[in-house]
Amino acid sequence: MEATIISWLYNEGDTVKEDDSVVEIATDKVDSDVPTPVSGKIAKILKQKDEVAKVGEAIAILEIEGENEAAQPKSHEEVKSELPNLTEAELQELEKPLQTASKTEYSGDLYLSPLVKSIVQQENISETELNSIKGSGLEGRITKEDILAFVKNRGNNEVKAETKVEAKSVTETKPATIAPIQVSGSDEIIPMDRMRKIIAENMVKAKQIAPHVTSFIETDVTNVVKWRAKHKTAFEKREGEKLTFMPIFVKAVVKAIQDYPMINVSVNGDNIIKKKNINIGMATALPDGNLIVPVIKNADQLSLSGLAKAINDLAYRARNKKLKPEDTQGATYTISNVGSFGNLMGTPIIPQPQVAILAIGAIVKKPAVLETEDGDVIAIRNLMFMSHSYDHRVVDGSLGGMFLKHVHDYLQNWDMNTEI
Repeated sequence: MEATIISWLYNEGDTVKEDDSVVEIATDKVDSDVPTPVSGKIAKILKQKDEVAKVGEAIAILEIEGENEAAQPKSHEEVKSELPNLTEAELQELEKPLQTASKTEYSGDLYLSPLVKSIVQQENISETELNSIKGSGLEGRITKEDILAFVKNRGNNEVKAETKVEAKSVTETKPATIAPIQVSGSDEIIPMDRMRKIIAENMVKAKQIAPHVTSFIETDVTNVVKWRAKHKTAFEKREGEKLTFMPIFVKAVVKAIQDYPMINVSVNGDNIIKKKNINIGMATALPDGNLIVPVIKNADQLSLSGLAKAINDLAYRARNKKLKPEDTQGATYTISNVGSFGNLMGTPIIPQPQVAILAIGAIVKKPAVLETEDGDVIAIRNLMFMSHSYDHRVVDGSLGGMFLKHVHDYLQNWDMNTEI
């Protein structure tokens, strides 16, 4: 829906050729370059570094070589055919001149997109009223939904203001206050980078939205360890890819989702959206310490070999900043391998709008009791903890626990004859 300008690769007045990358942008946690569609000269940059541009909003004016006048705007029908999902009001806003879209009649740091601004003008909303609206967009910006909701409830808001009702709801809670942090002269202050800010905001929202419950289980993955050791060398020679444990974990999770599809859902108000596709998010640590979650699309349709290739490709591109925006979108369930850091277990935070996440712990050799025909014996086995966090609004302990037990069963009873 929007992107942040990271940096311009050219300045105003510079000449660019068709397909030259002219600006770096950030959408969610993915950075990418934007090429120019035609050759020409950058007449004016409309969006500066760190500013946010909405979809369809102009970020620069390009003067096409050989033309003294601005290019003629597209007709209403042309715009409508290219952007069929936009409403008539949104189409009309896109067709307005750039000067109209970039001007603002409001003081301070208040930012209004062209569409929001048109609604404000039509409804004759004052600057005082605008300042009272709590925006739900990036950095608190007012979105179309915010302004329409305000207009819908405007009469009620005015009645409340006139009667000056001071009684508070019994459910009203005071905002949390943070004690001031003491900083000494020897302390180092490190500003958060853009990605860390996004991660922090998303994690706080996730905990506020979903009541988290976590179940734990210890799994004997000795068969998995032996099977991988048997096949990894041949697989690497044949495919040119490393065979890690992650494809096996994903395969077990996919099978459990197929058995318990109500884990593969999202919540929308009072509705539960049951997802048809099984898209597995894979939490990946980056070299700078930040975290990103690329997505294995339609994981249920991939073989172990296909999963291995997809996982290796996404992990490589994540660590080398080569992911595309669509590579991090659409996950319906997420796996976090905390064992890669040597941790035995963790209590992961559920990425919204998913309702569950699995943390895989480190595989450790331990003495374990085995049941045999001749009685119980103690043997050295490869054991691993798994922790399953789920959204208690829609996933109760029985569903969350049975799902985790099924993942456990698939791994513990791994077939040594499985083909790769």
